[in-house]
Amino acid sequence: MTMQAHVAELERRHQALERELREEVTRPSADDVRIADIKRRKLLLKDEITRLKGATLH
Repeated sequence: MTMQAHVAELERRHQALERELREEVTRPSADDVRIADIKRRKLLLKDEITRLKGATLH
């Protein structure tokens, strides 16, 4: 897998988590622990994407 393909896959997963987060937040009985977990996973992906994009620029 190329670096660009890997970044694209991470971005796809990040978007999937964004949709999951929106769904969870709009539920009548939203689970705060689940919301925090989704946000944590999104942040980890975002950090990895940023790191990889920075590595390709240097």
